[in-house]
Amino acid sequence: MLPFVERFRPELEAEGIEVVVADVEERLSEEQLLGCVGDVDAIICGDDRITARVLDAAPRLKVISKWGTGVDSIDRAAAYARGIVVCNTPDAFSIPVADTTLGYMLCFARNVMDMTLTMRGGEWHKTPGFALHERTIGIVGAGNVGRAVASRARAFGMRILGTDPQPPPASFLSESGMVMTGFDTLLRESDFITLHCDLNPTSFHLMNDAAFARVRPSAIVINTARGPVIEEPALVRALEENRLGGAALDVFEVEPLPLDSPLRRMPNVLLAPHNANSSPTAWERVHRNTIDNVYRVLKGRSIGTGPVPQPSA
Repeated sequence: MLPFVERFRPELEAEGIEVVVADVEERLSEEQLLGCVGDVDAIICGDDRITARVLDAAPRLKVISKWGTGVDSIDRAAAYARGIVVCNTPDAFSIPVADTTLGYMLCFARNVMDMTLTMRGGEWHKTPGFALHERTIGIVGAGNVGRAVASRARAFGMRILGTDPQPPPASFLSESGMVMTGFDTLLRESDFITLHCDLNPTSFHLMNDAAFARVRPSAIVINTARGPVIEEPALVRALEENRLGGAALDVFEVEPLPLDSPLRRMPNVLLAPHNANSSPTAWERVHRNTIDNVYRVLKGRSIGTGPVPQPSA
């Protein structure tokens, strides 16, 4: 939201809300936040590390409004204990993230990058590819994004496997053709393994050495969820030892991705700077809802509709 904040400043100031913009490149650490939250009543955040220490340093804080959906960087239990409301925008970026996932799959299936690079090098080499309907996709996390991916994969005629502790409604499974299965089965049988789960204690380093040992050597892993869902050193080992066909990564354990990361040098790895949510329409909706969440708590009303959010554990 930072590139657009000046557009909203007059509106917020007309409501008596002073806007203070933090100096941030990608996200603020706990230590960085400690120095700038002492006098704030509301925080609009991205993936900034809002811990109990940060909350204790903000005695006036009433609401944390996340720009987006994932709130794993916020200590929600600590916020709840202090009566601080935590808000987000559910289903914020399902469509652009699902489109990104299919884009990555098509790049690998049709060898788009490889043929482009060889042509630029003066070669005329016909690289074999395959059609998506010849392959199986495994979707880890069958929430809004996972279901959007499944709907797109169905249009390509793919076999679709899914795994999630909370499976989708039977009507969606029937419509999409998704077959719910265990994580191990999904790893063994999928040609594309795409991650769309929340980051929580059960998904942290879900893709580790043990998981990569169970995948097909030709499989492609796609991560547009959260970086720490993959244990990056384990991913690098699997790629270096040819136990994995490739990876497409929009998110990383450390962001921005360090310049010395071996992932930057691997020809079978597609990289992006945490940008799978890119969509002017989705962004505008999230801008509006994020500010609305602040209004609902601080002002007891909103530009849109809906009840005042309550503290969330």
